[in-house]
This record gives sequence, structure tokens and C-alpha cells, in this order.
Amino acid sequence: MEFPVHIPFVQQLGFELHSVSDGEAELRLAIAEQHLNSWRVAHGGVVMTLLDVAMAHAARSVNRHLPDLGPGVVTVEMKTSFMRPGEGELRAVGRLLHRSTTMAFCEGSVFGASDKLCAHATGTFKYLRALPAGRQLKPLGGEGD
Repeated sequence: MEFPVHIPFVQQLGFELHSVSDGEAELRLAIAEQHLNSWRVAHGGVVMTLLDVAMAHAARSVNRHLPDLGPGVVTVEMKTSFMRPGEGELRAVGRLLHRSTTMAFCEGSVFGASDKLCAHATGTFKYLRALPAGRQLKPLGGEGD
């Protein structure tokens, strides 16, 4: 399935969107050489980005009837706990726990080989229609932006 909005960093990492609906989102990543740390397992930054993107899509999934899933979200805060190294194909699941008109509260989990829990996170996201950039508003990016 295609991501609703083009995110160059996510595309560069090779994330795949598998589902977005009813307050949940699932992403997958086949770990490759560029994703590894010095221990030869998934770098924590890759795992945290998977969690961030999965939770953000879960937050936006409630607007799936709107073009591009409606307003975008920005991460306000995120706390991550790592349980075991990420190896093999990683599967990230994001869940929307609660939302208001401007905020979303989510949790996410990353599962590795044998579907074992590698990391868990909670995050707070703010719904935005555009980001301020100097004096101009910068709209949510599209494919050509």
C-alpha cells in the first residue's frame, strides 16, 4: 500500500506501509546493511523512526475518509524502551489511544524475528494543517515537493 503523503526520509529508509485503519497502522522493514549499528543489528534510530511513523499514521487513520488522511501530525514527545535487538524483518504497529481536536496520544511496538517484542513507545502528536516556515506556511508535502 502507498503512503498517503510522500515522506522522503521514510522512502529512503525503505519502510513499507501495510495497513492504516480505525486507529491503527502497521509498517514493515526488511533490515539491510544501511540500517545496522556497530553491533550489526537495527540501529536504534531506525527502530525509533519506525515507531514514530507507525504512531503518526495511527493518529491520522481516523481521517482516512479525507484526502491524504486529512491534517498532518508532528511529534510533540516520544518515549521509547528497547527490549531486544531488532533483527530480520521488523514489524511496527501503532495504535491511537486517545485524541482531542488538536492532539493524539499513541503507543507503538516493534516486533522482530519470531514476532518477539523489540521496542515499545508512547508518543504525543499535534494535528496541523501546515507548518510555519519563516513568514510562509509550508503545506504538507506531496510527491513533487
